[in-house]
Amino acid sequence: MPAMAEKSKKPQKLKARLPRGLEDRGPAAINATRAMVEKIRAVYELYGFEPVETPAMEYTDALGKFLPDQDRPNEGVFSFQDDDEQWISLRYDLTAPLARYVAENFDALPKPYRSYRFGYVFRNEKPGPGRFRQFMQFDADTVGSATPAADAEICMMAADTMEALGIPRGSYVVKVNNRKVLDGVLEAIGLGGEENAGRRLTVLRAIDKLDKFPADEVRKLLGPGRWDGGEEGKGDFTKGAELSPADADIVLAVTQQRDDWKQAIAAAETYLAKSEVGQAGVSELEEIAKLVAASGYGSDRIRIDPTVVRGLEYYTGPVYEVELLLDTKDEKGRPVRFGSVGGGGRYDGLVSRFRGEPVPATGFSIGVSRLQAALTMFGQLDTQAEFGPVVVTVFDRDRVADYQKMVAQLRQAGIRAELYLGNPKNMGNQLKYADRRNSPCVIIQGSDEKARGEVQVKDLIEGAKAAAAIASNQEWRETRPAQFSCAEADLVAKVREVLARHDVAWG
Repeated sequence: MPAMAEKSKKPQKLKARLPRGLEDRGPAAINATRAMVEKIRAVYELYGFEPVETPAMEYTDALGKFLPDQDRPNEGVFSFQDDDEQWISLRYDLTAPLARYVAENFDALPKPYRSYRFGYVFRNEKPGPGRFRQFMQFDADTVGSATPAADAEICMMAADTMEALGIPRGSYVVKVNNRKVLDGVLEAIGLGGEENAGRRLTVLRAIDKLDKFPADEVRKLLGPGRWDGGEEGKGDFTKGAELSPADADIVLAVTQQRDDWKQAIAAAETYLAKSEVGQAGVSELEEIAKLVAASGYGSDRIRIDPTVVRGLEYYTGPVYEVELLLDTKDEKGRPVRFGSVGGGGRYDGLVSRFRGEPVPATGFSIGVSRLQAALTMFGQLDTQAEFGPVVVTVFDRDRVADYQKMVAQLRQAGIRAELYLGNPKNMGNQLKYADRRNSPCVIIQGSDEKARGEVQVKDLIEGAKAAAAIASNQEWRETRPAQFSCAEADLVAKVREVLARHDVAWG
């Protein structure tokens, strides 16, 4: 009896399931990404950057920002141990791999070295709405130049890229700050030294909130702390940096947003007069502002914004962020800004880790996946699936060679085409297949057409329009919309006419 029960047991079917934080992408999304990437590439190449490609995996110590967590490096990165017991991780961004590539090929590369690269990066973080573990970035970097002109050029290129993607002027802004200015602010309020590392981070987090909260609310974060509900005991409490009112005044005076970059520079110069690092940052910002203004980029496109902090620890000078100013709505229907879709800055210490000598570098990264979501939401990106191939149907099973010859003729003319490879028993199923493939037209040839040296071309796009306008089946049968005969020799020309009529790219 147990043997019978064992025999009747069905093998368990494997459940198909996608891991959390990842997404499958179909033709429409892929085509939209391809179109975006080509537009970004065109701008980057216009600025003289050339492509380079690095692998998706690097030795974990090359990534630089993470240390092993017990036996496995797993703090933000996906890692595994190689057969030689060295830890390897999937890249977290595209900048650390570039630093390794430049260091390894330093003598062979022209300096400054200007390159771009795009691809997927991987974050071992908790996934959430709009927060994926794999997403695409598109970077451009200049390595080997310490001049602020390199930073100014990156900012101008970022602005040009937004407009090339169809984002109108006034709907985006490139915001520029300098980490040296922020370091000068921290120095001016006496937060130097390792013992103040925690408070410095709290101050920077408070500054980062200036584009979301009024100055009075940020003042609470700089001082004793802030209740989310606005009053004591209401909502969650965020502990503050515990600065004195005078020190909080200095922070807010330097980081206050101003329409005129000269006012922003003047305020920083005034409050950071005794800070050498702060004055160096002010000088660099002033140079960038003058360069972009001389090239015709006004404050509506690029502006000095002292609230830009940037999260990565390796930034050493100018930092920039591209923000979309277009409004969308949150889950409660309230208007919100979409926010940042790219950023970067100067990271003079990253290549130096490998070289043991100063190697200046600056770069910018566009979050392609995030920007694509924004452009789709605001109707700036075509998310409709492209038309599929022309489908040559199989009317007579014993004449597959004739149909395959038609497919070959279309392909040789540069027209996407395929032979129906399913069960040809039912012509209706073949036409349904062509509809699901989003085919612009199908080719049909029965024995009668073959005897006359003709083929039938069925325009599926025109047919769909006619079907929507025709009220009765009888009228449909009488009109036989968008279907016509032509000589076999004219097949390619007639298909081209159908594609041209509907503006379908064919070659």
